[in-house]
Amino acid sequence: MRPVCLESRFRRIDTAYVHTYNVFMNVTLSIDEQIVARARKKAEVLGKSLNQLVRDYLQKLAGGDDPEKSIDEFTRLSGQGNSQGWRFNRDEIHERS
Repeated sequence: MRPVCLESRFRRIDTAYVHTYNVFMNVTLSIDEQIVARARKKAEVLGKSLNQLVRDYLQKLAGGDDPEKSIDEFTRLSGQGNSQGWRFNRDEIHERS
């Protein structure tokens, strides 16, 4: 039996020149014109395009949301509410009529 040189069988692959890049793609949707018109009006009120709203939604759906950004938004909005004196009462919540 002849000895086998493992280095010659398993060659190293040079990955120094591998780059990752984003590929943008067009998506065609079938949506009723009335829905699109209403959605465009809402997008305009928000200062965005309908395309941007769909892109944002898909990014959130895919899990691309930044946890740090969510924490900052939660912190910013915390303490902004007004309960008008209402207090949480567990017994009242579970009371059955």
